[in-house]
Amino acid sequence: MKKVLVSGCFDLFHSGHAAFLKEASSYGKLYVAVGSDKNVQLLKGKAPYFSQAERCFIINSSKYVEEAFVASGAGMLDFVPDAERLRPDIFVVNSDGDSAGKREFCESNKIQYVVLNRIPEKGLPARSSSSIKNELEFPYRVCLAGGWVDQPWVSKKCAGSVVVARIHPTVQFNDRSGMATSSRKVASDLWNGRFPDGDPIQMARLLFGAENPPGTKNVSGSQDHIGLMAPGINRLVYNGDYWPARIDSNTDPETCHWLSQILHFICLKPRPSDYDPLSSMNLQEDWIRRLGEAGDLCWRSVLSRDIVGLGKAMTQTFEMWQLILPHTVPEWVKVAAKQYAGYPGMVTSGSGGGYLVVASEKEIPGAIKIRVHYQEGVDSRATRQDIGTERFHEQAEVC
Repeated sequence: MKKVLVSGCFDLFHSGHAAFLKEASSYGKLYVAVGSDKNVQLLKGKAPYFSQAERCFIINSSKYVEEAFVASGAGMLDFVPDAERLRPDIFVVNSDGDSAGKREFCESNKIQYVVLNRIPEKGLPARSSSSIKNELEFPYRVCLAGGWVDQPWVSKKCAGSVVVARIHPTVQFNDRSGMATSSRKVASDLWNGRFPDGDPIQMARLLFGAENPPGTKNVSGSQDHIGLMAPGINRLVYNGDYWPARIDSNTDPETCHWLSQILHFICLKPRPSDYDPLSSMNLQEDWIRRLGEAGDLCWRSVLSRDIVGLGKAMTQTFEMWQLILPHTVPEWVKVAAKQYAGYPGMVTSGSGGGYLVVASEKEIPGAIKIRVHYQEGVDSRATRQDIGTERFHEQAEVC
């Protein structure tokens, strides 16, 4: 019987892995080179969820596998020393694992190179490690109203509210998109890519400190950290300090579902890396008061599930940003926003780019849908059930 070799990380083993091993084994006796912990760290920038010993044990438990072992090489071709030892007849990869380097190695060593398409077992959904890891990653947060009130140089002029919602990572939002991506990266590094257990507000305090060590020039506002760590929808009341004087939370599933249904994200280009949204400031107290009042109106509207009030609060926030911090809403963003003037309301994210967040009870063609996350910790299974597995994976590639 011919020898068949496959290689891979095989972290978070799922039905897609099993289907791949099953099909690969149809070519002969199957050997599996499992990526070492060190090499996974090297290639992906973070440790695998399961150790190399655990991953080897799982693969060796499969009836389709003759032997699984830790790959002894490094880099994308970590299987090479093992292939030279085993001398396989066939090397099998998935379509997304196909590469010129693998092809060249097989050609030069007279090994048949086979590329398999990702075909799930009959009756089972398509699975990939990347989509599953996306589901397990840290959530994002969206600011619905009152943004920038979390900065003391704003709320010292007049106290006010910011309303944020924690959302599932159904898409990979762009950097500088206004979805707390920088704070999210700090959180992932701080907790090694795993959402931490414990009190959400205490975790948010730790994250705020990690992103803003002593001497930080431009302090990231705490609405980012609370929005990422605290489930559901939260109103944060600021009165001249970096940390809110009061936090009101709503994790009612029906309210969170209502908000999920009416929020639509329109993809804009991210602001340029050298763009300074704070280069112009007009900190008039009346405008700041109206910005904070937009947060209060937003909160009342969310609690009563009033889309008219919510839309008004979002639009009022957008209008006050144009007055207080005009460079957060450049001309090209205003032009894009005019296309959605007929909807109940909108606000932007990204301070010069990112996304338009539009409130609408009707579907908006091309818009991204999200799900407000109302549970402690991170569990995205409900996301797939609510918007459908096929659409979930389709949206994961947007923007």
